[in-house]
Amino acid sequence: MTRVFQLFLSSLAGIPFSAGAAEFNRDIRPILTKHCTACHGGVKEAGGISFIYREKALTEGESGKRPIVPGNPAASEMLRRVRSSDPDEVMPQPKHGPPLASHEIALLEDWIADGAEWQEHWAFVPPAEVPLPRVSEPNWPSVPLDHHVLARLDRETLAPAPEAAPGEWLRRVTFDLIGLPPTPEELGAYETALEADPPGAREAVVDRLLGSQHFGEKWAVMWLDLARYSDTYGFEKDPHRDIWPFRDWVVRAFNEDMPFDQFTIEQLAGDLLPEPTADQRIATAFHRNTQTNTEGGTDDEEFRVAAVIDRVSTTWTTWQATTFGCVQCHAHPYDPIEHDEFYQFVSFFDHTEDSDLDSDFPKMRFAHDPARRDEASDLELKALLTREKLNAAGKLAGEASAGWEIFTPDVFEPSHGTLTADASGAIRSEGTLAVGAVHKVSGEAPEFTAIRLRILPDHKDPKKWPERGALASKVVLHLIDSAGGRSQVALKEVFADHLEGPHDPLSAIDGSGGAGSFPKLNGPRWFVFVPEDPVAPEPGSRLEMVIEQNAQTTGNQATPLRHFSIEWSAAPEWSALVNDPERLERWETHRQLTNDLEAIPALGIPIMRERAAAAAREPRVFARGNRLSKEHVVKPGIPAVFPTPSEGVRSRLDMARWLVGDQNPLAARVLANRLWGEIFGIGIVETTEDFGTSGTPPSHPELLDHLALRLRDEHRWSVKSMLREIVLSSTYRQSHRSTPELAGRDPRNRLLARGPRNRLTAEMVRDQALAAAGLLSPEMYGPPVYPPQPEGVWNSVYSGAVWKESEGGNRFRRGIYTYSKRTSGFPGFLTFDAPSRDLCTPRRMTTNTPLQALVTMNDPAHIEAAQGLAKRIAADTLDLRERLSRAILLVTQQQASAEMLDELTNLHADAAREYEAQPEESAKLAETPAAAALVLTANTILNLDSALTR
Repeated sequence: MTRVFQLFLSSLAGIPFSAGAAEFNRDIRPILTKHCTACHGGVKEAGGISFIYREKALTEGESGKRPIVPGNPAASEMLRRVRSSDPDEVMPQPKHGPPLASHEIALLEDWIADGAEWQEHWAFVPPAEVPLPRVSEPNWPSVPLDHHVLARLDRETLAPAPEAAPGEWLRRVTFDLIGLPPTPEELGAYETALEADPPGAREAVVDRLLGSQHFGEKWAVMWLDLARYSDTYGFEKDPHRDIWPFRDWVVRAFNEDMPFDQFTIEQLAGDLLPEPTADQRIATAFHRNTQTNTEGGTDDEEFRVAAVIDRVSTTWTTWQATTFGCVQCHAHPYDPIEHDEFYQFVSFFDHTEDSDLDSDFPKMRFAHDPARRDEASDLELKALLTREKLNAAGKLAGEASAGWEIFTPDVFEPSHGTLTADASGAIRSEGTLAVGAVHKVSGEAPEFTAIRLRILPDHKDPKKWPERGALASKVVLHLIDSAGGRSQVALKEVFADHLEGPHDPLSAIDGSGGAGSFPKLNGPRWFVFVPEDPVAPEPGSRLEMVIEQNAQTTGNQATPLRHFSIEWSAAPEWSALVNDPERLERWETHRQLTNDLEAIPALGIPIMRERAAAAAREPRVFARGNRLSKEHVVKPGIPAVFPTPSEGVRSRLDMARWLVGDQNPLAARVLANRLWGEIFGIGIVETTEDFGTSGTPPSHPELLDHLALRLRDEHRWSVKSMLREIVLSSTYRQSHRSTPELAGRDPRNRLLARGPRNRLTAEMVRDQALAAAGLLSPEMYGPPVYPPQPEGVWNSVYSGAVWKESEGGNRFRRGIYTYSKRTSGFPGFLTFDAPSRDLCTPRRMTTNTPLQALVTMNDPAHIEAAQGLAKRIAADTLDLRERLSRAILLVTQQQASAEMLDELTNLHADAAREYEAQPEESAKLAETPAAAALVLTANTILNLDSALTR
């Protein structure tokens, strides 16, 4: 049979076509994705057929026929349908798309005839190294990756571009590694060194830049986009959040070249490491950058679940470049990931303490004094552990069913609603239960050593959980003797089935917190209240229990007890336990730890904290992604398409280690691609967020695998080592200048026949202007700052927050330290495509709009930079052309041409004349019309195309 071949459908990505037998990933999968999987995929399996999984494509559909019969095209129903002219039978149906082209049908036929061999999508197959290819110019490659690039150029009959000029390369590499321009002095030193030893000169520059503290500031921006870092909560009120220590942790991690596997584990599960340090706990703020909704009337559980799902999607986008969020509502439309597998992965993040509370609980104390940060963290962890141990002593006794008797009140005196008891002794509260409601019940007083309060859900079906929270803010016991005299029972301790949430159950004694579940009740709870001494009431006495309920969630929603029971025990162990001398010493240790911790001045930083095992939420599948419609229980796990350790992946820490382990085929590829994209402006896989079937295929597959394996195995996850190899390559060293022929053939430089030429990022645009002006502050770290921005931009609803411009050096800090408000981002950054950081941003889409020129020409921050640049060059010389030449060199690292100097000189003269005639306008920029004209000219230089690209 004659075979028909054509270019792969994704040839725009640059994958070369080669003749031969039809190959599934190259030839067949694109056809199925384009024409078939919309109706026969992961979302919809029309006729019982799916082309996502081989076994489903080979089995009989509802028609009783097999779509694909390997080796037998004539018996394959798929081929009959795609060839049919009957509008009722042809596939795809006319309403769903155009029919297959003849060459596509021929490819399918050839493939089926050859046995219909199925391949996993390339991204789900472990990367494999191939021998370095032969190239036409063996002396051109500087590092191994160059062989792959040049081999591809050879196949395309293209030659590499010449080397970039010294200024071009130095500007490019300096911006790429530290995000700032080189100085004229650095350019002069580099040009001198080049004359003696070109390779050594370049290596010295790269090593200097990699060792710069500014390296971390540049590369942290990329990661903060992924981490959706912001200084505010998000949503309508968008209040302030202290989370900047996480930003500083990221900067330091890049500067210290923390191996990426460690970098990953600490952010995703640093709190679960043995004896975690302060830094490892701060790192977990990566996933506390999720938004918190503080609007009145919202459901905390709705937004807690939204945060958990965002963590899942962010993890898969950041480390796996997989559109895993699609699987929340159904199986993945294009990739072999099942609906249940989404919720198996959700389980890794579902058991943390945060619950969309206004307080952003839980937080860690971050000492103002850097020298005391580890001390504060250690005290906090010790205090938590000690409290857990104190509670554990009574947990087993509290769980025992023996020795407990039901307390049956016969008098109910609720302040709101009604209280009634059923035959089992369970009490229900109904009616309107406002904040501050009090449940008061009384009955015949028994002799007791402990009272157990059981809080019960309204529904017995766990699928209906969680329910609205139930918190007893304060519990008071009274004995009422036969004469009516009242005496309060002194309570000493409260034990719980487990500790969870922002309130210590012990606080139910003094009313400073409460015992219960807040803001949601995830299932039955119990709490044991133990008096100081055994209670032996006189005959005829009554026991009164008063339960105050003062807690409320956002929007004044009360969290009262709606279904509960009361039990008593006379077991002597309770009194012995709470009065044990060793226990009293442990309580004293806990108090001392708490006091020492509170004595350290500190911020509260939101972090991840795992709930106790007994408080773990039950992981269930959401029907069609609806959290209110729960289905069966699932166990934690990784999608089956990925290999996992034989012992399984059971915890968030296991999951983090698996992500950067050798069995995961994606993480190294994704990071290598991300680094490449940051350097070259576009990744080897353009869709850095999607390596799946719906993403773009790699332009250089062998190069991507080579880089991934080098990064993981040779460089041991060292980002600096990987970047060093890339920027010292011959590929990177090429001039960015193109030819008309090359521009027409490869306008986006996917073939890498020239060097990269990219626009400066939003932060770089401003940082360069300040650096050229001599204004940029070298100060690093600390709280965010407020540089100048246009008036009226920052309007904060429901709060008195204002944009108070920073003074002194803080006014001129690098862009990474600028205050980030989600609902009102810094306009100079947003205009240059910086994200709002509501969600994970794997790549910034570069635009080119008139608004960008308006920012650089009129924004207050850029006017100040132009004023600084004008003053800087005015101090160098009295000759105008020399001043302008100096400015060009400072801003672009290029020598100004005579034509450029002529244009700028004429601009200065024209501006000076206009300012002479309009002294009031001149005074806004400088003291004299000539100085004002120099400011305008400096502003023009900062707006040159060569100033805004690297």
